[in-house]
Amino acid sequence: MPVFRRLLALFAFATAGLASPSFAAEPPLKFGVGLFQPDKDKNDATYRPLADYLARKLGREVQLRTVDSWEGLAKSLANGETDIALLGPWGYVLANHQAGAQVVSTILYDGLPEYYAITVTHPKSGINSLADLKGKTFAFGDKGSTSGYLIPLHHMMQQGIEPEKYFSKVIHTSHQAIETQVTQGALDAGADYNRNRNAMIEQGLIKAEHSRIIWTSAPLPNDAVAVRQGLAADKAFVARLQAALVEVSLEIKKQPNLLPPRYTGFVSRDNSFYKPIRDAGLATGKLQVK
Repeated sequence: MPVFRRLLALFAFATAGLASPSFAAEPPLKFGVGLFQPDKDKNDATYRPLADYLARKLGREVQLRTVDSWEGLAKSLANGETDIALLGPWGYVLANHQAGAQVVSTILYDGLPEYYAITVTHPKSGINSLADLKGKTFAFGDKGSTSGYLIPLHHMMQQGIEPEKYFSKVIHTSHQAIETQVTQGALDAGADYNRNRNAMIEQGLIKAEHSRIIWTSAPLPNDAVAVRQGLAADKAFVARLQAALVEVSLEIKKQPNLLPPRYTGFVSRDNSFYKPIRDAGLATGKLQVK
């Protein structure tokens, strides 16, 4: 009888573990994603498969939310409202500088971990360079954007240009709005990045013949997957997260909607990979030496 009771107890213990989700014992991970798509609903739908994938691989519930500005996402990562974030390079550098957030991986676009900031205009604008933009209207992205603000601002400062004095009007808006307004002729020119322009053309949101690139930056590190400072201290968790992200390159062959078109996976990277962005932040005075 004692042997039977012991076997029954072991069976009950084992089946109890099977009856409940493996991630039920730990709090949900809050996964913040920048506004890469035209609106929040589309953004949530686009990145939901990645959130669900991470939940399966990490054995924890992952709660996805879109944050509509890069600056806001950086702040949410810095203040602990977000555990894991997929955010632009400048947003990551801000969160790292302000609160010790740490990059764990960089997203791959067409297999590469780098992209380019660009300046776009309408082909019929008569504008061929930055010199032709004096007295014209110009749009930056929000102030947490790498390609939409930091890098073009740095380039202008190197040319001795103060945007508020050089342009007749300066606005800050989303990357999608910049491309749309430039192609419609509502803006003379604006700052964007090659991945967004490509995606909008492929999705039929703008026509390639209505958009022309007049400036391209040096290669920039792609968007970062970063974790808040407290979570970065959990080396075992970071290793599992990095491994899960690396495996996306294989998983995406079976589940193509795991990432948006032309995004092919992730590669593990550390803080040093984002040095060019940090250097630009320091040079423009947008990042203060501690």
